[in-house]
Amino acid sequence: MLLPAGVLAGGLLGGAHGLTATPEYTATSYVVAVAAEGADPASALGFAQAYGRIATQLAVLGNAQARARVPVATLERSVRTSTSPDAPMIAVAATSTRPARAVAMADAVSLALTEHADAEAADTRVRLRPFARATRPAAPSSASPVLTALVGASAGGLLAGLALLVRPRRAPAPPGGHPAAGTATGPAVPGPAPAPAGRAAATAPDATARP
Repeated sequence: MLLPAGVLAGGLLGGAHGLTATPEYTATSYVVAVAAEGADPASALGFAQAYGRIATQLAVLGNAQARARVPVATLERSVRTSTSPDAPMIAVAATSTRPARAVAMADAVSLALTEHADAEAADTRVRLRPFARATRPAAPSSASPVLTALVGASAGGLLAGLALLVRPRRAPAPPGGHPAAGTATGPAVPGPAPAPAGRAAATAPDATARP
């Protein structure tokens, strides 16, 4: 019964967490890297990868906090960026419990990143341009109660299975139940081995011998 009980308990806990947790929303904005006239077009892809890495650094987030109206710590915790290996594009995703705040954070970081790139354009010969602004998310991006219940049931079943594997095993009982009274339960002591037949005949006294 341990395995079904673990699955049931895990499913109930996971479902309860999904019902009580505050839903989160994710908004994503996009910027694209453009090489200056006469520059190598392939350089735009390389700088897009580089700017995607620094988008969540303090130099960029410090300029974005005023537009987003949230502390830098919130931006560091809520904003993530991703880039494509084939296109010079950067996706800036922000997550919040309020859809409007998620949109504001994504757009603020994107704008701060383009300003940072423009300030260095004289040396890099690459600029960032807004490609698509963030839109208000229509549905939460966090896991649904059904999904959390399934995850909890899987985790509970796994833990119960591990508990079954590591629990101590009982020694098998003898066929007659408890050992009989007076019966030794320790290991049997082997008796003396019988002497070979030829040796026994040679050492036995001669019954027909006279004194």
